[in-house]
Amino acid sequence: MNKGLKIAIGADHAGFDYKQQLIEALAGNEVKDFGTYSDASADYPDFAHPVALGVESGDFDFGILVCGSGNGVAMSANKHQGIRAAICWNEELAERARSHNDANIVCIPARHISIELAKQIVEIFLSTAFEGGRHANRVNKIAC
Repeated sequence: MNKGLKIAIGADHAGFDYKQQLIEALAGNEVKDFGTYSDASADYPDFAHPVALGVESGDFDFGILVCGSGNGVAMSANKHQGIRAAICWNEELAERARSHNDANIVCIPARHISIELAKQIVEIFLSTAFEGGRHANRVNKIAC
C-alpha cells in the first residue's frame, strides 16, 4: 500500500474485522484508529463523524470508513462540508471517486465484498490522484 500518508480510520461493529485488517495493510502510514474497538454493537455515526472531522480539518490526508453496507458511514461523513465520502465496492469506483470526484474518504461495504477486494480498493483510492480540469468545476459545486 501507499506509504507516508496520514489516514483516519473508523468502523462500526459490522466493519470491525475489516478495519483491523486494513490497519495492518496500511503499515508505513500514520494511521489513527477512531474505533470501534470490538465487534459489539456500535453506532456508525460515532466513528464516521470523528474521521470526517479529522479529514476536514486537514489533520489527515484521507479517511477510511467501514460498515455493513457503506451507506451509514457515507451519509454521516458527507454531512461535513469539506468531505466527499464515496462508497466503493470495486476498483473502478475507487479510481473514479478519486480521479473525477476528489473523494477524501472511502467507504467500504464489509458485508458485500471480500477483505482482499477491500484492500485493493483502499490501495487504488490512496494512490490515485485527482485529475482536476473539467472535474474541478463539478467538485467545486458540491458544497452547499
